[in-house]
Amino acid sequence: MVNPITTPSTSPSARPIALTAGTLALIFGGVLLSPAATAAPEGGPVDTGGTAAYQGAVDVIIGADEDQNVLDGTVFNDKNRNSKQDTNEPGVAGATVSNGRDVVATDEQGRYELPAFNNMTVFVTQPRGYQVPVDGDNVAQFSYNHLPEGSPELKYGGIAPTGALPDAVNFPLAQSKLTQSPEQHCVIGADVQTYDQEEVEFAKAGVFADLAAREDYAGCGALFIGDVVGDDLSLFSQTRELTGMLNGPARFLPGNHDLDFDALDGEHEFDTFRAKLGPEYYSYDAGKAHVVALSTIEYPTKVPAKKSNYTYGLGERQLEWLRNDIAQVPKNKVIVLASHSPLLEFFYSNSHTTKQLKEIYEILEGREVIALGGHTHMSENLREGDLMAGWMDEVGEKGLPFTHLTVPAVSGHWYGGRVVEEGYPTSIQRDGTPPGVVTLDIMNTDVTERFTVRGGDESQQLAVGLNSPRYRTWYAENVSKPRGSAPEFGNPLTVSQEDLAGETWLTTNFWMGSTGSTVEAKLYGGETVPATRTQQLRGETVRVGAEWSDPVAIQEQFVHGGGLADRSMHLWRLELPTDLAAGKHTAQVTATDVHGREFTETLTFEVTE
Repeated sequence: MVNPITTPSTSPSARPIALTAGTLALIFGGVLLSPAATAAPEGGPVDTGGTAAYQGAVDVIIGADEDQNVLDGTVFNDKNRNSKQDTNEPGVAGATVSNGRDVVATDEQGRYELPAFNNMTVFVTQPRGYQVPVDGDNVAQFSYNHLPEGSPELKYGGIAPTGALPDAVNFPLAQSKLTQSPEQHCVIGADVQTYDQEEVEFAKAGVFADLAAREDYAGCGALFIGDVVGDDLSLFSQTRELTGMLNGPARFLPGNHDLDFDALDGEHEFDTFRAKLGPEYYSYDAGKAHVVALSTIEYPTKVPAKKSNYTYGLGERQLEWLRNDIAQVPKNKVIVLASHSPLLEFFYSNSHTTKQLKEIYEILEGREVIALGGHTHMSENLREGDLMAGWMDEVGEKGLPFTHLTVPAVSGHWYGGRVVEEGYPTSIQRDGTPPGVVTLDIMNTDVTERFTVRGGDESQQLAVGLNSPRYRTWYAENVSKPRGSAPEFGNPLTVSQEDLAGETWLTTNFWMGSTGSTVEAKLYGGETVPATRTQQLRGETVRVGAEWSDPVAIQEQFVHGGGLADRSMHLWRLELPTDLAAGKHTAQVTATDVHGREFTETLTFEVTE
């Protein structure tokens, strides 16, 4: 078996798929009060570094606490994995526990006390060297909801009445070599966003089958960063069935399509999410990484409300928790800050900002940080110092303080496009990126992002094509038509000598390309020439239109459906020589990312008289 700690799964056997555009190849919490724990033999080893799941649940001691204003309990080493603290199982000192506002560390016996209030979620931050239990669907179990009267009447149920504050809430942990290791592989999946059972099957055949074939993320697990479903919260149960396929713990944070839309008081909009999947926000440790999962969707902004009446922000309680949480984290750890909506991003750089962005940056000042978001169904790899005109007021002339990644969606462009024989649609996103997941490969505090195309492997990172005057004319004739209704663009890799004179570019969509990346091309028999990035991220505005588009993606999207790849922060282009002779030509394109990894594709095209 592959060592899950030291060997990432990059096998070419991971279900490769080739899609074509013309003749061009394109690779594209609830708490269990009666846990059904799987106990290890008494005195036997708890963790050997393998992928065997530690199943169990939070231990809620039934009975009203004498002091209904204070919750107490213990964080303990669950040696026999029965979710109960037995006489030979010590408490875990120094673990942090929170009520969603206050954060406290356990004493030498693993005990904690927290102020209690109505409608709170209490959770433990998984310490390095330990693993919280998972349930039968691999969903991490580390929280307790306190809502004595239950949720108001909601379509999808919300949280059932919990009654009075229990006598104690105890959090079991199992020792883990996997989370102790300085080498971690953390899967980040955005926008599973299934609207019906057919789309559940698309997700199952695609990204979840990919993850089921991998064994490199058993320690850090998989974090799904919002829009887990598409408005129908009854599909949370189908999502749980999908995470049952994983080889590591699953965690979730909520997005704008995971709301109880009928909760209009600003207090219960994520009650069903909390009941089915876990806390609205929280943190956990793996290796030397401290992962912070934020809830950045505030709803509603007005009453009566529509589904679109949400904004991007944390709220005062969560912001206070973030301050308290980060204050407990040693400065020799890297902070992985995950949210559904990106803190900042390129595509909507003039309109999309998280309300408390400056406060978040202040809390994280002096820390080593990488931020991740989803929501927009595209890929963005924004590095320290990057700047767009629309960010100036938030970040100043120095640009971004640290890396911000927008993670491509599991659903791609909402499961659009043509369904291929592997059982899922092409679903090319609005920046030309195919569906997939990002993995953070972490060694100590060094973080390297890795994009895995759905149905493919890490070697597939580019789409290479031609942007010619003839293509731009076809684009103009079809851009206003419904996606999926345009006639096919014939002979996309054929260009006339007349079109060469009118500017034809060799284009490279480097899906995880960023500032610091390079793209160069070598025509057969010629010299290697650097390509130019269409967006420099030096304070400019977004460039939009046919000449800034990805022709490979557009040819798929206009004809079969998907997004509109008319802009990108990761597109490079090289003007072809105007004196190319008639006949076939071959270009070898090599893209090098900011970490020094090289990816090469070869394109053959024909010049006609």
